[in-house]
Amino acid sequence: MSFWSRFSGGKSKSEQKRLDYLSEGLALERQGDYEAALTSYALALRDQPTNYRVLQNMAIAYSRTGRQSEAIRCYRRALEIQPKLSGAHYGLAFLLLRRGETNNAAFHLESFLMDPPAPSAEADRWIRHARETLERIRTADDRVSTPGDPDAVSDANELPSDEYPEVTE
Repeated sequence: MSFWSRFSGGKSKSEQKRLDYLSEGLALERQGDYEAALTSYALALRDQPTNYRVLQNMAIAYSRTGRQSEAIRCYRRALEIQPKLSGAHYGLAFLLLRRGETNNAAFHLESFLMDPPAPSAEADRWIRHARETLERIRTADDRVSTPGDPDAVSDANELPSDEYPEVTE
């Protein structure tokens, strides 16, 4: 890096490289090459181990490749770093719901709704989906816990969770 570039606040080659790994991962993910995107994210994470954006994008890519445990681990690590990361709460909630962990899923949906993303048409869709899902969880919990109710379900985990919009903030 030249003196003038450093003096004017330019980025060093290593800083540019880190940003390139994240950008490369995002581009590969848009193309549907999730394995290559994960490699780029891993390189970005190696350079910046506390970058919650990289962790969140890794979680999304892991989720799309069917590796739920890795996705959950990345979302949880992102939330350790940035506890109010709404996208991580949202994505984690639906992965936990798929595992049948309705109480934990409800906690993360509530966390998402307490600090939702900035208003937009897409964010409104996520918020509406989170509210509807949380209501279904509560309704299922009520039906499970109502003794003598013939309509009570035997398991609150029978909620549909196979479709949900991804958050890529």
